[in-house]
Amino acid sequence: MDTNLKNRYDFLLLFDVKDGNPNGDPDAGNLPRVDAGTGQGLVTDVCLKRKVRNYVQLVKMGGEGFDIYVKEKAVLGRAHVEAFKSLGIDVGQEAAMVIPSELLLELDELELCEGLSIRDDGDDNKQLVVASDADKKEVKAWEKEASLSKQLKAFIDKLLKDSKPRRPKAEETEKGRDWMCGHYFDIRTFGAVMSLKSAPNCGQVRGPVQLTFARSVDPIVTLEHSITRMAVATEAEAEKQSGDNRTMGRKNTVPYGLYAAYGFVSPALAAQTGFSEEDLELLWKALTDMFDQDHSAARGMMATQKLIIFKHDSALGNVPSHKLFDLVKIARKDDVAVPRKFADYEVVVPKKEDVPSGVEIIEK
Repeated sequence: MDTNLKNRYDFLLLFDVKDGNPNGDPDAGNLPRVDAGTGQGLVTDVCLKRKVRNYVQLVKMGGEGFDIYVKEKAVLGRAHVEAFKSLGIDVGQEAAMVIPSELLLELDELELCEGLSIRDDGDDNKQLVVASDADKKEVKAWEKEASLSKQLKAFIDKLLKDSKPRRPKAEETEKGRDWMCGHYFDIRTFGAVMSLKSAPNCGQVRGPVQLTFARSVDPIVTLEHSITRMAVATEAEAEKQSGDNRTMGRKNTVPYGLYAAYGFVSPALAAQTGFSEEDLELLWKALTDMFDQDHSAARGMMATQKLIIFKHDSALGNVPSHKLFDLVKIARKDDVAVPRKFADYEVVVPKKEDVPSGVEIIEK
């Protein structure tokens, strides 16, 4: 069955937040993001993609073809190495040397970082091995943290010089790129830059699905609340407070905000990454259900209220996307001074007969 995308899609995602922080800005004390010129709230495209990734990871549990490349605590280079090894492509030359007896005890007491290992050489000797794909910067950082002796540091540094990662050929990079697209949902959906210096080069992928920042329909109010924890973290804090044991904190929220984000799906780019009809249905499901799997005290109540999809009957599209988005009217009701729920807004979605020829409107 042909599962290739043949239609262009444009979509509008409407979601809201109540008494929560939809996307804090780390450069502003984690306050909700705001357009300083208009007072409208902002949620980055990266934040929305993170929620899609988390939903797919939860639903598919890393099943074949649906693993996630950019996930919590991931070391991206490991995926590149796995791709090249699975394809039988040489990733370079490792370096190994018999460990001097005076360094064995020190090494045995250390927890080696990624890229370093100890193995027997078959002659009752132990070798320290630096993998060909070892991240040399990471090893150098580990050396500082581990407070190595000068002799051991010099021994490891010599091995690092001897290990030689191999630069892949253009056709090998292309094979690596295709392998990554086939195994990672977020790469074939959103794209990725996979030309890392510390790992085999898997090229770059421009994803068929693109999202804009979400912007609130009306200006938002950002509130900062003082909160109290009836405990302290250390004995020193307890002594300082004479046993009162209270810790003060701050919490930032938006009383209510309705946000709109716009998205685009290109069948031409989908053909390059392998993004299929099955992937598209999973994307729609993620956009409608992702907030239900993302509850936290910081985010309050968040929910997708509407997902409005414009399906073109051609690959290049029949109508400019901005003209289709203009057909959807979102406005606060006349009798509402301060919106505090989705029902305070009126969202007018065009009827099928009011949509330009060659475009189908779908509501989810």
